[in-house]
Amino acid sequence: MGRVSEIREPRPRRRRPLRVVVGLLVLLSVIGYFAVQRASVGGGAPFCVASADASGRDGDSEKYEMSPEQAANAATIAAVGIAKGLPDRAVTIALATAMQESALRNLDHGDRDSLGLFQQRPSMGWGTPEQITDPVYSAAIFYDHLVDVPGYSRLPLTVAAQKVQRSGYPQAYAKHEPDATVLTAAFAGGGVLDCGGPAPTEPGDPAKVRDGLVRIFGKDGMHTFGPEGGQGGQASRNGGGGRVVQEPEVSMVEKKEAGEAATRRSRAMAHWAVANSREMGIARVSYDLRGWVAGKDRGRWQDKGGAGAKNGDADPYGAAPGEVRIFLAR
Repeated sequence: MGRVSEIREPRPRRRRPLRVVVGLLVLLSVIGYFAVQRASVGGGAPFCVASADASGRDGDSEKYEMSPEQAANAATIAAVGIAKGLPDRAVTIALATAMQESALRNLDHGDRDSLGLFQQRPSMGWGTPEQITDPVYSAAIFYDHLVDVPGYSRLPLTVAAQKVQRSGYPQAYAKHEPDATVLTAAFAGGGVLDCGGPAPTEPGDPAKVRDGLVRIFGKDGMHTFGPEGGQGGQASRNGGGGRVVQEPEVSMVEKKEAGEAATRRSRAMAHWAVANSREMGIARVSYDLRGWVAGKDRGRWQDKGGAGAKNGDADPYGAAPGEVRIFLAR
């Protein structure tokens, strides 16, 4: 008779709490590393944070975090509305719409022939594919349709957006209103947009930056100065907006006139430059005695006013009171 083997039940596998603990510690270490990198000067992946209140961005201020691509698109949408002289409500409606339609990304695809930030359709008369995928054009035509809606600023956001978009999911816009309000405050009100990450490694193209600004804000008050002549880094008042010679950088200047509309315009321009800094090779932005430097100060705006600034003269960091200056990496 053959030998009968004993059939044994498989032993239950021992739990390995030590392995689990080690795994958690490794995960926490990775999270901690990226947090430290992000907080360090010039370290970590690029990111942008919009805060509704600049003074409370470390505390209870409402915030919205984005990639540089999303921040650049949001800044363009806001800047186009501000340049058109539209109220904050219009900017909030536009931003909430783009957040729902594309997550603030300039998409080259969508439902049927929908494209771009607002998923506009060439077949429905919104423009050519090239136009619709141009953030400045797509934002401008959205605003043009929005202002044709009677009383749009008094309507619920989802109603106003739907009258422009005619979406199959009209209620979806409402969930983005709080975040869109934070973005509007950052670009047009009392908030701020901070963008961190490494400084640009490629030189900026002054023509590209200037063309981008002029397309949104127009030519009035816009001046470009090269690095030739004068004392490097010294600024002086010069009639229509001042002049700065900043070797080895290039400065772009707009003088801010008095008034709320001009203040909104200048704020939007300064934050547009910060949001587009990586793509455009922008190394530093100065606005109204405050400064932002790529790769420094955890990507935050810093107060830069000196003794001269207190007397109404130019800020030693490059911006005179009421001016925007954009310096490009070279």
